Amino acid sequence: MCCLVSVTVVAGPKIDASPDRAKTALNLGLKQLGTIKPRSAKEISGSNWTLGCETLDRDFADYQQYKEYIVPLGIKTIRLQGGWAKTEKVKGQYDFTWLDTIIDDARGRGLNIILETDYGNTNYVGGGGTDLAGGFPTSEEALAAWDRWVETMAARYKGKVRDWAMWNEPDINKKHQPGDIAPFNIRTAEIVRRVIPDARIAGLSLASSSPKFFESCLKLLADKGKVDLFNWFIYHGYEFNPDSSYQNVEELKATLAKYSTKAKMRQGENGCPSEVATKFALSFHPWTEYSQAKWDLRRMLGDLGHDVESAVFTICDFNHLGREINRKGLLWATADKQVEKIKLAYYAVQNCVAVFDDTLERVKEPVVGVVYDKATASFAYRNKKSGQNLVVLWSNLGTPDDSFVTRPAQVVVKNLAVKEPVWVDLVSGRIYEIPAERIVKAGEFTIFKEIPLYDSPVLIAEKELVLK
Repeated sequence: MCCLVSVTVVAGPKIDASPDRAKTALNLGLKQLGTIKPRSAKEISGSNWTLGCETLDRDFADYQQYKEYIVPLGIKTIRLQGGWAKTEKVKGQYDFTWLDTIIDDARGRGLNIILETDYGNTNYVGGGGTDLAGGFPTSEEALAAWDRWVETMAARYKGKVRDWAMWNEPDINKKHQPGDIAPFNIRTAEIVRRVIPDARIAGLSLASSSPKFFESCLKLLADKGKVDLFNWFIYHGYEFNPDSSYQNVEELKATLAKYSTKAKMRQGENGCPSEVATKFALSFHPWTEYSQAKWDLRRMLGDLGHDVESAVFTICDFNHLGREINRKGLLWATADKQVEKIKLAYYAVQNCVAVFDDTLERVKEPVVGVVYDKATASFAYRNKKSGQNLVVLWSNLGTPDDSFVTRPAQVVVKNLAVKEPVWVDLVSGRIYEIPAERIVKAGEFTIFKEIPLYDSPVLIAEKELVLK
């Protein structure tokens, strides 16, 4: 008698769980106490981040090749794209098998899903484009078919998918103006809401972070009384220096506040290549795995510090047929979609997620001052239960580079007690002792002298928050 046993095969390299899994040239001359211990998505109750698992609708990537890497990363929500053209290959006939397999697997892993409604379908005259920058469906027949597909998909995944997003980056098609985007968003969102009354819907999904363009869309939604259809509004807004985005982000938030007291801004897609690209966002720059890891951390923690939900784009490189391989993945993949390497950024993101979960809250009053020879970003956080504190800071002037040479900074915190402070590098996850002579307490102030700082986020943290 023989038994059939289901065996899960990891398609690519094994995840390194050793203390030196994230290797860099960082050399501080301080005593190392340990490294951040990774935490899987199952060990984290919630966090600020979504992980991109896109382009499966166009077969640019293969979910089966990277699915085993998702949960160990620690992010609990993934972004998927619905794929009208892949689902309705024969006019009037739906085959959701491909998407069922992915959604059921992700849910079985305890993951939440945000499902995007795109792109068009050339089975219909005026059916819209089937890839990035493709146009909306425009003919009466195609729009009716779009409505049927959205309704069928919403009904199929009711009880499985609560979070939905609108057509991806409609504004990079220059034919799409606010007068086109807003009505199409209303049309689609109303179908989802009718089928799933408690759905949470992200509107617009704009490539741009332009406050002017965003407000033009919002005005049209408001004129129809439809702003409250949406729980979030998505922007992307790639920048070589991720920190240069936040003037626009604050303007987006202020603009939204004029129209809604409920909806929030959400960064829906941002990532950095690990090598030179020529076809996509952040192209023609000598990116490496080092600068990618720094960039991703600065975007994640900049978004967290500005109170916007944030996406990491993307889990795996994908072969955008007709263009090139998009190397923004945390995993390095071949042209035929095989995972061959775990990039440094995977471990850096894993370190970040292990620390910054929903047990922390941002300390919003000004409590941190940094004396440094370059501009810096800094944010303070407190554990909601224990009251233990940490500060994250980095040099935010310019595009991240490959150097791991630090320069000394003086950090002053006010009314932010840290009993056993340690210094943490988030790229490598290394945790170091801060020598006692570098810590001076003066009433409500604590001064940390000669704190190593560079163009990637580091922490001054209560030891118990990071060393477990």
